[in-house]
Amino acid sequence: MTEYTDHHGPEGLLVRGTVVVVPGRGETRATYDRFGRRLATDAYRVRVVDAPDLDGGDPAGALGRFARRLAEAVDGTAGEQGVAEPVVLVGADAGAAAVAALLAHAEIPSARQPHAVVLAGLPGHDAAADGGGWDEELDVRTSCPTHRGVLSQDAEVRRGSLDEALPEAVLTAAYGGDIAVPALLLVGDADPLADRAALARLAKSLPQARLSVVRGAHHDVLNDLQHRSVAAEVVTFLETLRDGLRPLVTVETSAW
Repeated sequence: MTEYTDHHGPEGLLVRGTVVVVPGRGETRATYDRFGRRLATDAYRVRVVDAPDLDGGDPAGALGRFARRLAEAVDGTAGEQGVAEPVVLVGADAGAAAVAALLAHAEIPSARQPHAVVLAGLPGHDAAADGGGWDEELDVRTSCPTHRGVLSQDAEVRRGSLDEALPEAVLTAAYGGDIAVPALLLVGDADPLADRAALARLAKSLPQARLSVVRGAHHDVLNDLQHRSVAAEVVTFLETLRDGLRPLVTVETSAW
């Protein structure tokens, strides 16, 4: 049976939407406890699923199974009034690649389409770490001491996973530019696994996309030192989505 980690908003507040978080290579649901709690504080219903199993020999089959698992995860959040909308998928690393590839594969049936997606740390083609030990992998992932501790103390985190390249067919679909829903792309400018030029082309090719670059952030952009500002960017996107993608705050004049 598939298990989830759920984060609920403060009691008595209207649920403002449903966010399903999809971890990346080697990560567990516990990796996103801090991120999930922060979004839930803003009255979003957050559910974290297990990282996708992207079978390199059968990418279409793997994406089909992933689609069914996501639909079950979303439907399982329904309360008395049904599933709180908008429904937004947040994917990191392999999770981002799987979400983007799934939306690009129109031939793969999905019981439920999200209203928007957040793609965080989407790897470039052939993006894999250069090997080495755990400390080297942590350096690729993050400079946040708290997040390094979370990863190191979680016995279920699969060390060395960033050395494994993602299936080329999944990445090709992810960068195919066929995501019809609004998309927020997040990347750290210190992410050695990112292809900034490819991300910029992807953002420009999509009908409704925003590419946000996080200064000093590494591959685990949702959990690095800048996690507060990154979570604020995600919440701003969620709130803007609820208002028809019209920015709620605009800067008229500023000294910085």
